Amino acid sequence: MCTKNVQGNKMGGFVKESEDYRRIEKAIQYIESNFKSQPQLEEIAESVHLSKYHFDRLFKRWAGTSPIQFVQFLTLGYTKKRLKESRSILEASRDAGLSSHGRLHDLFVNFDAMTPGDFKREAEGLEISFGFCESPFGDCLGAVTKRGICHFGFVEGRKQSEALNDLFDPWPGAEFTERSTRIHPIVEGIFNGGDSRESQSFNLMVKGTNFQINVWRALLNIPEGCVLSYSDVASQLGKDKAYRAVANAVAMNPIALLIPCHRVISNSGEMYKYRWGSVRKKALLGWEAARTV
Repeated sequence: MCTKNVQGNKMGGFVKESEDYRRIEKAIQYIESNFKSQPQLEEIAESVHLSKYHFDRLFKRWAGTSPIQFVQFLTLGYTKKRLKESRSILEASRDAGLSSHGRLHDLFVNFDAMTPGDFKREAEGLEISFGFCESPFGDCLGAVTKRGICHFGFVEGRKQSEALNDLFDPWPGAEFTERSTRIHPIVEGIFNGGDSRESQSFNLMVKGTNFQINVWRALLNIPEGCVLSYSDVASQLGKDKAYRAVANAVAMNPIALLIPCHRVISNSGEMYKYRWGSVRKKALLGWEAARTV
């Protein structure tokens, strides 16, 4: 295994958005801790040491909507409503024959799967380039092979060494080289598609059991702004009683956002259990809701 010192080698591009996110994350944590008292905008802003006017501007710059509207997207009533609407959307899409090959996803994703047996045969000489970057949701770590992206996750709240272990552990014997110049365009493409978003295309290379791979494929069919429950995903796979196994597979997803595991929530509408933190999951869902209302 070949690795390099990665401290201080993050690429720029989303520095301001990343700084904004850190404050927004703290604000969401404050709202969570004080939800019973329904804190007002001024109180939330004070919790992150900003005036309510500065906080309102920061929020609109980052999320494209006001803090009050954003908080509404995170309420139990809203998520329950989105669950019901999302089921209808996906049902109609399946009837129209649009649910294959990730076509419902907001980004076009080509999915290349590798089982443990495949990996055992092909592991020797596998080269993986990786790098740390800023993003609108904090620091992230990406990795890519010749066949496609094999890892994308968030670092915030952990040491870089811990994030690297998440990358290294599933690929024993692979050769790792720090090459942030290969990762930076991927992050730009994920978050900065703008009007050309529909033309963005990503190749993924994932390693997992057949069941995990089937679950991850199913997640590609959940569009931006929609959410499904673990039971819904199990039903899509024709395994109605396997929702716990689905939850375990969702938790093992190695590629955030492009395989949108954050769009899977509990049947009650609760948003928790996310590999990169429940607060970030809420931030992602609120951010997407603001873009699709």
